[in-house]
Amino acid sequence: MLRSMTGYGRSQKILHGRDITVEIRSVNHRYYEYSSRIPRTYSYIDDKLKTLLKSGISRGKVEVAVTINNIESKDTEIALNKGVAEGYVRALRSVADELQLKDDLSLSKLIKLPDVFCVQKTPDNEEEIWNDVAETASEALDKFVSMRELEGERLKSDILAKADLILTKVGMIEELSPQTVENYRNRLYQKLQEVLEGKDIDEQRIVTEAALFSEKIAVDEETVRLRSHISQLKTMLDSDETIGRKLDFIVQEMNRETNTIGSKAQDISITRIVVDVKAEIEKIREQIQNIE
Repeated sequence: MLRSMTGYGRSQKILHGRDITVEIRSVNHRYYEYSSRIPRTYSYIDDKLKTLLKSGISRGKVEVAVTINNIESKDTEIALNKGVAEGYVRALRSVADELQLKDDLSLSKLIKLPDVFCVQKTPDNEEEIWNDVAETASEALDKFVSMRELEGERLKSDILAKADLILTKVGMIEELSPQTVENYRNRLYQKLQEVLEGKDIDEQRIVTEAALFSEKIAVDEETVRLRSHISQLKTMLDSDETIGRKLDFIVQEMNRETNTIGSKAQDISITRIVVDVKAEIEKIREQIQNIE
């Protein structure tokens, strides 16, 4: 199915006490270009995430954003700094003895002293975290691809409509071309007669030379090739493969044949039609820049 390179997908899951959100967005680009915004403490998942997304995306400038919030506070633990606590107790009781003060030291007072307790980060279960992010990212990727396919179908419909319009214009050129060639041959014949008047030259030779020169403005071969390119274009649009670059080549060939028709034509009506065809080809070219 045809895919656009523009897309967006988002997924949010709560797994193993973590609120995980993955957002994927992309715009057109010649190759697969990846960038990410991931919390520094989880940077170890970046390469794996890049590989996962590449499995479903072949072209486009892709940006992914990941947020991970620990909603059950599993990422920290409170630890007693036993050495510091014992030091406080010894020091306070020593002062109490020396100054003959009442020893009213209690746990509630001890915990208010600096550095008695410390907050430590719990080591990450990297495999568990990656599996949870991968599950969330896979769902976001499915939504992202679905949006690309939907946009791709719209592009396909527009391109096919423009291709059919070009075929109509080609038919008009093919109707006009024989008469254009005939008119050119007659004008050329008259010119040759004027130039060669009074000279001993066979009349049939003049007719033959006029016919040969007039055939140089015939565009039959170009219109046949142009129709062939349009047929290839339509066939490619039904392909399940990545076709963006192939379509770009076909459109270049369509433009080349159209330019040749324009340069060979000796008729203002054909010239005007060629201008219309080139305009439609340019519209197609702009659209396929966004096809994966």
